[in-house]
Amino acid sequence: MALIVQKYGGSSVADANGVKRVAKRIAESKRAGNDVVVVVSAMGDTTDELIDLANAITPLPPSREMDILLTAGERISMSLLAMAIANLGVEARSFTGQQAGVITDDVHGKARIIDVTPSRIQAAIDDGAVAIVAGFQGVTQHTNDVTTLGRGGSDTTAVALAAALKADVCEIYSDVDGVFTADPRIVPSARKIDRINYDEMLEMAASGAKVLVLRCVEYARRYNVPIHVRSSFSAHPGTMVMNYEPAEGADEGADVEQPIIAGVAHDSSEAKITVVGVPDVPGTAAHIFEVVAGSGANIDMIVQNVSAAATGLTDISFTLPASDGTLAMAALSESQDEIGFASLQYDDTIGKLSLIGAGMKSHPGVSARLFAALSAAGINIEMISTSEIRISVVTRSDQLADAVRAVHTAFDLDSTEDEAVVYGGTGR
Repeated sequence: MALIVQKYGGSSVADANGVKRVAKRIAESKRAGNDVVVVVSAMGDTTDELIDLANAITPLPPSREMDILLTAGERISMSLLAMAIANLGVEARSFTGQQAGVITDDVHGKARIIDVTPSRIQAAIDDGAVAIVAGFQGVTQHTNDVTTLGRGGSDTTAVALAAALKADVCEIYSDVDGVFTADPRIVPSARKIDRINYDEMLEMAASGAKVLVLRCVEYARRYNVPIHVRSSFSAHPGTMVMNYEPAEGADEGADVEQPIIAGVAHDSSEAKITVVGVPDVPGTAAHIFEVVAGSGANIDMIVQNVSAAATGLTDISFTLPASDGTLAMAALSESQDEIGFASLQYDDTIGKLSLIGAGMKSHPGVSARLFAALSAAGINIEMISTSEIRISVVTRSDQLADAVRAVHTAFDLDSTEDEAVVYGGTGR
């Protein structure tokens, strides 16, 4: 008998038939002798519809009330799923995030989990029931206010519960068959990865791969929770995300079964800010990024030009989520006189491509091959950033899909089997 935590995304429970299909899969897992805990997202586009409804009422809805509103979506799906499972003759009990013991900080809209006390979930398991937990939500430690966890919050809920319950595996179900070497929507020949380690998955999630969110993978790595990424629309085995040891006889730090490159990720949701005419003196860059951090923006890539000898001025460019761009620009503009830069430039028509693989740290020539592939495809590179297992480049957003396909082919990642299938259309 195993303890399994399963998470189902909104596309998996988008309608009554979807809920019934998921219920059947859960019941089969329970009848196979497993203890099962399920985390479920809101049905289909429910969350977006609730956001639109709130914005129709007021352009600035209070964050506390917004969280109470948005948690309604998961409560609907958890109760319907519990009903569907019970209809199959398997006992099921539904729980809100608060009832499940998900304790968060008090940052509404993007709260972070600080503790999980799943006593009621454990009691349901001990009674032989399937526990259904509303994803994406928790409760503050001191005031008991309802919070939401932000994008991908249900994934994070599932991994956090798996860690707290010491589950054998956390199964993340979406509408694709696993983690692929590229987004199958733009690279139909993308190949499914059977196994990937936490570090590579972290880089892919941070670089735009949407099948798992960064916070979920970080949590899994911290508590060593194996993640099994699968589709709720098929019976294919999916992708295992976990730590694993190098194969016996492999070179130090390498796995002979592990390819050099795990995949190509892309992100078209970033923007670039260039701070023009920055005095090239100690402390100025620190001041700029303190201002940006104070606006709540998350910086990704940074490039600083060599200062002009005649003027002593330089330019600093950095990328950040486009959703943070307005706040960061406003904060920098307010501090222009204090920092002493000449002007600001904003560009939201960029795209980021990232090549990821633990094998690249021991294989020379990866960078040269990447840049040659982009050059042959006529793709111009604007920024470059690297880590031990990742190379990222910024290009024009309208060239991003072509760039991904060119790099994917250049590194022999194309599958010779059937095209990848996206069952629900969203990948989550």
